[in-house]
Amino acid sequence: MNHFHSDHLLSSEAVRVLGVLIEKEYSTPDYYPLTLNALVTGCNQKSNRHPVVTFSESTAMAALDELLRERLSGHASVSGSRAQKFRHAAAQRWNLERPALAVLASLLLRGPQTVGELRTHTSRMVTFESMEQVAEALTVLMEQENPLVAGLARRPGQKGERFGHLLSGELPEEDTASPIDIDAHGGSSTELEEIRERLTRLETEFEAFKRQFE
Repeated sequence: MNHFHSDHLLSSEAVRVLGVLIEKEYSTPDYYPLTLNALVTGCNQKSNRHPVVTFSESTAMAALDELLRERLSGHASVSGSRAQKFRHAAAQRWNLERPALAVLASLLLRGPQTVGELRTHTSRMVTFESMEQVAEALTVLMEQENPLVAGLARRPGQKGERFGHLLSGELPEEDTASPIDIDAHGGSSTELEEIRERLTRLETEFEAFKRQFE
């Protein structure tokens, strides 16, 4: 069963704060590490967030304390700045590089997504030249000793496999998929088989339709 081992699984508030810290390091590096005010603004912004939240400074501070206990955040001393600033420590904690961190941040900030959605939503943090590169970053996150991400079962009518983070605990049983083979187009081998079957069925139906007029 997929789950993230920790003495203390992260609350939704801590998940949001960690996602913002990672995102802002790459999207607005001139303003990173973040002041508490900038962090709250990042948590509460309406774009690139699901769900949209309204955190107070005390909510953000409690989340930072939680991340600090898990060795996922820290205080940063910045020369010339009197304001206290905060940084994440996810890169050191899990030995992750920028592509995997960007994907993780997007999952923390927006919830489950497909490979294609992740490629789009991480564009301000990192440039993925191909779907394969996104898949490689996901693989890094999924193959940690304690996996940070898992594949989710596809909902009816949904095109691609989705992936979700495990930092708040196990994914719902009905959402968890067996390990999947991510292909270059952001789908799975199972998905491609379904598409081929659908095409074959459409061809058969079209031939039957044409025969009505012969």
